[in-house]
Amino acid sequence: MKEETKKGKLLVFSAPSGSGKTTIVRHLLSLEYLNLEFSISATSREKRGKEEDSKDYYFLSQRAFKDKIKNDEFLEWEEVYRDCFYGTLKTEVERIWAKGKNVIFDIDVVGGLRIKKKFPEETLAVFVKPPSVDELKKRLKQRKTESDDKINMRIAKASVELATAPQFDVIIKNHDLQTALKEAEQLVADFVGVKKI
Repeated sequence: MKEETKKGKLLVFSAPSGSGKTTIVRHLLSLEYLNLEFSISATSREKRGKEEDSKDYYFLSQRAFKDKIKNDEFLEWEEVYRDCFYGTLKTEVERIWAKGKNVIFDIDVVGGLRIKKKFPEETLAVFVKPPSVDELKKRLKQRKTESDDKINMRIAKASVELATAPQFDVIIKNHDLQTALKEAEQLVADFVGVKKI
């Protein structure tokens, strides 16, 4: 990372797929007073549905992704599923900090903990916990975006991810979405040092 860029705060939201973290992150981004900008992850997977390059993800070929790993261009990266890579480009965080904004991440648990380790003072790592694994399965099925095999893979991964929750700064239990949204907003406002006007 370049030293001359003024460091903002890093807000990491991690959770198993279907926990509601994306909904929480979108809510926080809609609150202007928090001065947040979303960190767009890079991925080697194919686009899904109406996803757009440079908006939802930076879609890279596997080769391009591996070249960026070799060139140390990632803040963190992981092979989430076989031949399916996700990561955060250093340039993405620099881009947001250069605007004087705080960076918010919607990221898997391994990536989230890596960012916390690299920037312990600047990072608030939040784990969003679903009510139960059964509820998680129900939510993933309701999305109707993936096959049963993919859903089962995600559920198996969720059990491992849930075990990492104690390593995060805070755990938000998403039993009731409105409560979770309020809790997340308060946590972030306190961490970045702003008050709602």
